Amino acid sequence: MSYLLPDSGPQRTIAGSNFVYTVGSGLYLTAGVLYFTQAVRLPAAQVGLGLGIAGALSLAVGIAVGHLADRRGARGVYAATLVVQALATAGFLLADSFWPFVVAVCAAVGAKGAGLAARSPIIRHHGGERPQEFRAYLRAVTNIGISLGAVLAGWAVQVGTADAYRLLVVGNALAFAGSAVILLRLRPVAPEPAAGGPRWIALRDRPYLALTVLDGIMAIQFKVLTVAIPLWLVARTSAPHWLISGTMLLNTVVVVTCQMRASRGISTPSAGALAYRRSGFAFLLACVLISLSAGVPGWAAAALLLAGVAVHTIGELWHSAAGFEVSFALAPRHATGQYLGVFGLGAGLAEAVGPALLISLCITWGRPGWYVVGAMFALTGLAAPLAVRWARRDRQAGPAAVEVTAGARAGGAA
Repeated sequence: MSYLLPDSGPQRTIAGSNFVYTVGSGLYLTAGVLYFTQAVRLPAAQVGLGLGIAGALSLAVGIAVGHLADRRGARGVYAATLVVQALATAGFLLADSFWPFVVAVCAAVGAKGAGLAARSPIIRHHGGERPQEFRAYLRAVTNIGISLGAVLAGWAVQVGTADAYRLLVVGNALAFAGSAVILLRLRPVAPEPAAGGPRWIALRDRPYLALTVLDGIMAIQFKVLTVAIPLWLVARTSAPHWLISGTMLLNTVVVVTCQMRASRGISTPSAGALAYRRSGFAFLLACVLISLSAGVPGWAAAALLLAGVAVHTIGELWHSAAGFEVSFALAPRHATGQYLGVFGLGAGLAEAVGPALLISLCITWGRPGWYVVGAMFALTGLAAPLAVRWARRDRQAGPAAVEVTAGARAGGAA
């Protein structure tokens, strides 16, 4: 166990807080929508609309709260977002109609987005010489926690009663509160002194914004496993339906065991750019393999789907490692929270548009749609090195070059 744990006490505290948090997240991701449709009896269309409203409102919250974490101290701000999430999640128990549901879910989703940005300065402060590698470790922990939460949520889904779903909500809220309590064992992270110039510098950093957009397009790949493949398997292939769980298990095991190893070799923005390119081609190959699973016998469909998921997961490792590297290395230390809040906009946009895009192309259109999606990933991967070179040139020119470069070096990049 000591080999599996981080070296330092602060890192172990952060990892423990993250584990408890993601167990709660696994409960919600597995059965959150079912709670509102089965226990609260809200129409599915209203649940989808409310979640869409919450997602849209949460996009800008991360930037503002990330900036607040930079200026006021990240530990306290991040702990506050966890407390808000716990209270908002507990508020689900009182949401018996559409508008109370919207208020509660907006508070919960907004606090989640804010927490991701506020946590970034903590990771940079306690992550050692390579905070990107520690971020990769946390992603492995995240997958373990979510998987455990999903297993626990399976009990409530199987029982199917309103009380069982309410117990899930209570467990989710307690997990978020427990994560905040564990986090308070950390020493406060001192605020970074403000630098001269505009306050919202991340929003003026055009190459960083370009990378945010490209990473957001690439982040649609996360919805391939959770949206496109399950629908494709059931509607278009003769593979056994239990293989949906098998594909998720394969992805989880590979991410947990290989994410840190994949991240160690990506230690500069240039290496991150190349990893984006490799991931784009991996996703293209995966899309081709998945598309070929239609119209073949069940055993062949299962083999093609598992092969596609394996290749897709390799691309996911490269994509995640690339995002960890460029997002930290190209962000100045004094504005880590603000920059990472901006970078999170890409993933937020992928959450908003990814499911509908994949359903319309891959499921409604069919096999040609998979080729279009794969080509989109490959072209995005080819564009990423251009954006990284633009960002590095931008940091070598102008009066802010020394300051930004110092921030990048502090983040562990060459």
